[in-house]
Parts: sequence; C-alpha cells; structure tokens
Amino acid sequence: MDKTFLVFLAIGIGFLYFITHFVSGIQAEDEQYRNSEYEQKHKYDAYKGVDSVGRDVLNAIGVDARTQIAAWNEGSLKQEFLELYPDFALMKDFIKNRVNGEPIKSKLLKQVDDVETKFFSGALSPEQAKSALGKLK
Repeated sequence: MDKTFLVFLAIGIGFLYFITHFVSGIQAEDEQYRNSEYEQKHKYDAYKGVDSVGRDVLNAIGVDARTQIAAWNEGSLKQEFLELYPDFALMKDFIKNRVNGEPIKSKLLKQVDDVETKFFSGALSPEQAKSALGKLK
C-alpha cells in the first residue's frame, strides 16, 4: 500500500474521532442540540447522586415506583449490586445504604430475601439466583 494513502486514512480517522467527541460534548452542554438517543441514554441521570463518602447512590425519593424501578434497572448501581452476589448480607447493606426511596428499597430487600430463601433451600441454582436478582419488576 502507498504510504500517503495510510497517512490520509489516519488523518480521516482522527478527524472523525474529533468530530464525534466534539458533537457529544456539545450535546452534553446544550439542550438545544440533544437528540433522542442522548436523551434516552441520560433519562435517569437526575436520580443519580453521591453520598458523603463519595459512593454513587440512587436518589429516588418522591418518585413513582415505576420510575424508581426503571432508574434502578438502567443504572450502574445494579451492576455493583450484582457483583456482591453470593453475600446476601452485603447485598442488603448495599440496598440500605445506597438506595434512597421507599418503594424501591422495600422491593429490593424483599427480592433479596426471597432469592436467599429459595437459594439456600435448593430451589434455585447459583445461576438462577443471580438471574432472579437481576430482574426487578
């Protein structure tokens, strides 16, 4: 291949990278330029917060249960929660300390209790238990 072609290709890729990051930066800063994909991705950002220790929390106080569940399912806290999987006590502490909002907190605690009971009774395999914990309805 010709070296000039590779140079032009590298410049073109660099230009595309710059433009895409420039446009995403504009969307984050200015509501006028936000598209529906950006809005969908950041729909539940209003419910994210940080506690006094610097950990991410879900602040869903005063919001209807459906929105709380959607914010939980779309948020990054759910992944952190599922990483604690075999330790049900840590999972309950996680919910008590990092989830704010009564309907969602009580639903999550009930779900963990139900899965814990079924898991230790042998009704659920480890994979089924983790899958059940990941599905909040």
